[in-house]
Amino acid sequence: MSEEKLPKGQKERNDAYNTYVERVTPTHNLWMNMAKAFVLGGIICVIGQVIINIGTDAFGLEDKDAATWCSLILVLASVILTSLNVYPSFANWGGAGALVPITGFANGVCASAIEFQKEGQVFGIGCQIFRIAGPVILYGIFSSWILGIFYWIGTCFGLW
Repeated sequence: MSEEKLPKGQKERNDAYNTYVERVTPTHNLWMNMAKAFVLGGIICVIGQVIINIGTDAFGLEDKDAATWCSLILVLASVILTSLNVYPSFANWGGAGALVPITGFANGVCASAIEFQKEGQVFGIGCQIFRIAGPVILYGIFSSWILGIFYWIGTCFGLW
């Protein structure tokens, strides 16, 4: 509806609403958010590398075994920090830097379990635990299936 046809007082209400929306809408600095994600993701990766180095040097583990222990320790740390309500603060500050690594996946599963525990073991935790992580699993499996078909077709035609 054009401004000439608005009922009396509607233009003032619209202007007041638009001013309110501009005032309360958060502004984001893309470059700062990317820098924070890079720093936090890098810190998580450095911690993982330190765990792998300790596993191979101090405990004499093979690289594969040290990497397995690294994943387990990072997931455990993420679950503990989520349970203590610390990891969400990291994710709020670092965005994708905290949510993309394996620690973010563990955070998503643990947060759902914590949120729905009051509904019981079966209908709460059991039914809702993969509420956040479920789509990641679904589309990860589906996309790997599609890529597997492309790879299979490529091998049939001698492309790979």
